[in-house]
Amino acid sequence: MAEYINPADIFGELVFNDETMQERLPKKVYATLKKIINEGGDLDLATADVIAHEMKEWAIEKGATHYTHWFQPLNGLTAEKHDSFISAPLSSGKTLMSFSGKELIKGEPDASSFPSGGLRATFEARGYTAWDCTSPAFVRQDEGGATLCIPTAFCSYTGEALDQKTPLLRSMEVINREALRLIRLFGNDTSAKVIPSVGAEQEYFIVDEEKYLQRKDLIYTGRTLFGTMPAKGQEMDDHYFGTIRPRIAAFMKDVDIELWKMGVTAKTEHNEVAPGQHELAVIYSEANVATDENQLIMQTLKRVARRHGLKCLLHEKPFDGVNGSGKHDNWSLTTDDGINLLDPGKTPHENIQFLMILSCIIKAVDVHAGLLRESAADPGNDHRLGANEAPPAILSIFLGEQLDDVVNQLVSTGSANRSLKGETLNTGVASLPELYKDATDRNRTSPFAFTGNKFEFRMVGSQDSIAEPNVVLNTIVAEAFAEASEIIEQSPDFNEAVHDIIKKNFTEHQRIIFNGNGYSDAWVEEAARRGLPNISCMVDAIPQLVTDETVAMFEKFKVFTRSELESRAEIKYEYYAKTINIEAKAMINIASKRIIPAIINYTRDLAETIIAVQAAGVGEISVQKELLEQTSALLREAKTALQKLMEVDSKAGAMEVGQAQAKYYYAEVTPAMAALRKPVDELEQIVDKSMWPMPSYGDLLFEV
Repeated sequence: MAEYINPADIFGELVFNDETMQERLPKKVYATLKKIINEGGDLDLATADVIAHEMKEWAIEKGATHYTHWFQPLNGLTAEKHDSFISAPLSSGKTLMSFSGKELIKGEPDASSFPSGGLRATFEARGYTAWDCTSPAFVRQDEGGATLCIPTAFCSYTGEALDQKTPLLRSMEVINREALRLIRLFGNDTSAKVIPSVGAEQEYFIVDEEKYLQRKDLIYTGRTLFGTMPAKGQEMDDHYFGTIRPRIAAFMKDVDIELWKMGVTAKTEHNEVAPGQHELAVIYSEANVATDENQLIMQTLKRVARRHGLKCLLHEKPFDGVNGSGKHDNWSLTTDDGINLLDPGKTPHENIQFLMILSCIIKAVDVHAGLLRESAADPGNDHRLGANEAPPAILSIFLGEQLDDVVNQLVSTGSANRSLKGETLNTGVASLPELYKDATDRNRTSPFAFTGNKFEFRMVGSQDSIAEPNVVLNTIVAEAFAEASEIIEQSPDFNEAVHDIIKKNFTEHQRIIFNGNGYSDAWVEEAARRGLPNISCMVDAIPQLVTDETVAMFEKFKVFTRSELESRAEIKYEYYAKTINIEAKAMINIASKRIIPAIINYTRDLAETIIAVQAAGVGEISVQKELLEQTSALLREAKTALQKLMEVDSKAGAMEVGQAQAKYYYAEVTPAMAALRKPVDELEQIVDKSMWPMPSYGDLLFEV
């Protein structure tokens, strides 16, 4: 039996958290730092020196020999450059361990080596990392030893944001300012801060590492470029919430322990819908901390999997025809004194502040539906969004019966005088307790669903940072709050102004509310009639970043400049093109060097069998001939498709980097890839398994 570890005993032991700071920092230094964390401001160098010294001493006690400014550039990953604590040698030949306030506050990585979308030329190398003191430093212990990780923002020499963290922090300041402005009008004079609260649910696949290493497509691209479904997939719904296999359970235990030590509140884990698929969810935290923690979760899943002889796959669609992986971004607004602004209470129709906030969010999502869709755009998500296991590519909001009824009352009559109540659920079994039934059901097909006291944005891809969707959510809602506050502030009658705004928002933006089946063809048709955007691919979503409306909003609230938005669009076009190019080249390589030779060997064996049987004159050879003809026909189809893919990929690679190239990859290269996959997958069903050059879906999904 595994050794018991009490999470409370180890939680946060590798985090330079508030408790540790109170213990180690002088009272005045602690008070100064806390004031900056809560209210903002500059940290003077003398105070920073004291903090850095105590942080270093604490980290050394945890085994750290190096420190790093841990940041999130625009490649979807994290970046770090390690420096040891040693200083210049003394005259005795010994050395001291040192860490200054300057080294804590600022770092200088090479800005030209990260995606910048033209903001930085190759010869313009200087960039800066700046300590984000609102997200605690931590020590990461791994095979390389222990490293003090300092969460930082990353910007260019000229001040443009080159990372995910900087605009997220900007957006958090904006939503705080505008939410406070609004609730002040409703009489709240006690709350000092409004914080976007986020909890991310991380889905992932686990496969055996030995089998993974035999799949070059998984190694190069993170997904299978060839492969057919086994006889059994997820049809029996037996994997979802099923008993966790021992090898996976051991892996999950080690993941939990590592995350708990680093202060990550790993809470819920279970098998997901597909074989080999699992989920890990955490408790809510501030948006920037939640973003940092989710990056840590992804890194930890990958690192711990290797120790168990496993491989963690974070691609949104690693297996064609199998449930894809997302990352549900649960978003809410909470005050510093514990008020959840998205809590409707027991009688939502009477909670006027909640109805105002709800109406503003509905307006924001409707007005900026395309932008919110873009925030979840990723090449991997193109395979997932709209499939039967993921939300559709059409943005809509699920409110549930209770709130939908309140909205309908306000739209139709101008007032709401009732809220649907939850009932007692009678199971019909006398020995079971009576259960209180919520006033509304849930809807897993909705991309943006209200789930009691938060909204769950379900479009985000499993391998993506949650920073971008939360930047968008914070800013578009702040815009709607600001517009409402301005009207109320200029109105002589508060109640009348509030009533009119709520009714107007619900009436003009009711089209975005949909409580039905988001997977149905009928909804696609209905959404088109409502005028809702249906953006099916990343290439078509990217222009939403640079529309006049988007630029004006972000510049107004100083979250992004036009140049920062344009650079991000260029980075995304290039990223899409590179991703598809790598996939195409991997397909060409695998088909040319492994699959086609294997099929030729199989046809040769078939032909030799036919000749041998004919020579012996002892049996019927029609079956062998039929197999040979079928295999040869599919082989010709595969060779033709391979040649076509090589041609279009070569043409795409010669194009200038940008929107036109990305569109060509989407319009020409991806269909050519699908055309090659079709005959190859059919051949996998025919060719002798012992001759097929890679593990099958069945091998990968069921043999762990």
